[in-house]
Amino acid sequence: MEPVTNRSYRLRGVRITPAQQIARDTLWAKFGIEFQESLLDLSTSFAKAQPVVMEIGYGMGEATWQIAKANPDVNYLGVEVHMPGVGKLMAKLNEYELTNVKLIERDVFEVFHFMISDGALDGVHLYFPDPWPKKRHNKRRIINQRFISEVARKLKPGGYLHIATDWFPYAEWITEQFNETKQFTGGVIDRPESRPLTRFEGQGLTKDHRVTDFLFRT
Repeated sequence: MEPVTNRSYRLRGVRITPAQQIARDTLWAKFGIEFQESLLDLSTSFAKAQPVVMEIGYGMGEATWQIAKANPDVNYLGVEVHMPGVGKLMAKLNEYELTNVKLIERDVFEVFHFMISDGALDGVHLYFPDPWPKKRHNKRRIINQRFISEVARKLKPGGYLHIATDWFPYAEWITEQFNETKQFTGGVIDRPESRPLTRFEGQGLTKDHRVTDFLFRT
């Protein structure tokens, strides 16, 4: 039997600051959703029932809160495994009084498997996933045929998947993976204004990293 997750991330030492820990502890009841081995009712999980976009691996949440603030008519479900990012993002959500973001602290493959109904999502964001640049680690990359099938199944018909990467060999890998499937149409796009320029991306650009955006639809 295939394992639920392929552990496409590396869990580094958890260096959570006291402020991040306090935010995570005090705001979890407001913004967090506990992992459960049963389907989540997205229509009642947010303050209002409206389209739901999942963001996978939001890091420190810099893009997440900005996108949510700019799009109050969309609900955002963030899935992350790194605790410092959870606390920092919750603090921002609280600061701006955003009610259209909920966070799950778990591996996304487990969230897909247990919590998300087929055809439940309007969109998925995957910004700057770990490229696993060494060839022997390529199998750890999150984007593969299994991931593509999982996302396609969880999206509504006409739903979208937006990917961004600053590692050009990974962009080539993504193109190859999607060329093998008929579950999506689309490909490389210009960087949309709707995706905020984060500090992480800015640091990459100063190092002459080439950022590639993809937009696919079911």
